[in-house]
Amino acid sequence: MLDVGCGAGQSTRDAAGVAAGVLGVDVSAPAVERARASAQDLRNVRFEVADAQTHPFEPGGFDVAISRFGTMFFADPVAAFGNIGRALRPGGRLVMVVWQAADRNEWDVALRRALGVSAADDGPDPFSLADPARLEEILRAAGFADLALEDVHEPVFFGPDTAAALAWVNGFTCTSEACKRLDPAAAARAQERLHETLEARRTDDGIWFDARAWIVTARR
Repeated sequence: MLDVGCGAGQSTRDAAGVAAGVLGVDVSAPAVERARASAQDLRNVRFEVADAQTHPFEPGGFDVAISRFGTMFFADPVAAFGNIGRALRPGGRLVMVVWQAADRNEWDVALRRALGVSAADDGPDPFSLADPARLEEILRAAGFADLALEDVHEPVFFGPDTAAALAWVNGFTCTSEACKRLDPAAAARAQERLHETLEARRTDDGIWFDARAWIVTARR
């Protein structure tokens, strides 16, 4: 099994319980280091710093490719999914989770309002695969068939308290890029609005926002 955009390796470790072997790949070396440290006791898991868009995977080397929010930022999605498809055996499956449209994700709407930016602002687009028609066009062009989408409507957890949630949000690319464009006073005000936005969502169980995603399945 191949885990694309594995991050710190949670989905890779979960997959290890049902797969004989799992390779997690990510472009972030620090994330891969954390993933390796967290999976030292799992003999059927390995991690590599690699870009799934271009990495020379063994052709037909995997039965399944999975991804949890790790496929939305490809520069050329057709080429990237084509590369992932070639890593699958004929009939191999692709299973991934991607965000639905921005306006269906409360967390994005609220954070962008606090930062004073719109969904149309330049930068990586986490919603690039939200449209089912475009997604089907991309995957078919990359050699996949039997596309199916399942609606997932679940809240997302941002942290146990406001301080932890703010620290996490400040790690988002959209947050850092928005604040870079502001002068120090305006950036400070944006941070205050972010804090207020997160504090307003605080519950006894932490900070939560409504969210919607697709579980996407396809076959090579």
